[in-house]
Amino acid sequence: MPDKFGPEVRSRIMQQIKGRDTKPEQAVRSYLHGAGLRFRLHRTDLPGKPDIVLPKYRAVVFVQGCFWHQHPGCRHSGVPLSNQAYWRPKLERTVARDKANRRALAKLGWRVYTSWECQIARGRLAGLVRQITQAKPRRRES
Repeated sequence: MPDKFGPEVRSRIMQQIKGRDTKPEQAVRSYLHGAGLRFRLHRTDLPGKPDIVLPKYRAVVFVQGCFWHQHPGCRHSGVPLSNQAYWRPKLERTVARDKANRRALAKLGWRVYTSWECQIARGRLAGLVRQITQAKPRRRES
């Protein structure tokens, strides 16, 4: 199925997709702040530049879009029918990079949580707060 937009229009559309301060990310931040948790945003000194960093709990939260990060089992995580030769490897690289970043953070002693876009839309954030606050803080591994 060919793209209904020309390359220039498609390029402009793709450039408008934000990587930071998205609505799902703002919703998670607002909920965490309302629950009394304090955090830092997008720490560049950590692998993968986590969206939310909670130093007190030695925890990080990635707020991920179901399509871009291929949420397993989600109806929003499919590969587009047009230009699959481009999209499939691109999305696979993203998933592999996410996995490597989670592994690197865990090796540094951080607890890693993922908040998926579809779960945020359904208001499933109480469990995230509970997981963060009830787990024992991890010590940094040398």
